[in-house]
Amino acid sequence: MQQAEILLPEYPRGYHIITNHIEKNLPNLPETGVLHIFIKHTSAAITINEDADPSVRVDFESFFNKIVPENEPFLTHTFEGPDDMPAHIKAAMIGTSVFIPITNHQLNLGTWQGIYLCEFRNRGGRRKLVVTVIP
Repeated sequence: MQQAEILLPEYPRGYHIITNHIEKNLPNLPETGVLHIFIKHTSAAITINEDADPSVRVDFESFFNKIVPENEPFLTHTFEGPDDMPAHIKAAMIGTSVFIPITNHQLNLGTWQGIYLCEFRNRGGRRKLVVTVIP
């Protein structure tokens, strides 16, 4: 088993394809196995979805902002700004990790699939990922 930490560049709020960044920073992949990716934050998430049409990522942002709006009067965790508590809720909904099969020393993603960083904060900063290669 191999493990590494990847520090992502700072991304603006939104949904960003980070597949290439992850692939460039992976340890050598075995012929077969599984890659586990874990994001070390509570206000951002990681998922896999379409990487062909950028409008999918715009729609994700619009949809999640509609179902988890900012400035709700009943929210009490507001010290870090109006985007913080909604970011925690969105992160809990999408999740902190993904598993991807490894085949022939490569990530075995579907034709239209990409790894997304879901950045829910207006200024989330650089995000850290832990990648674990399981042969």
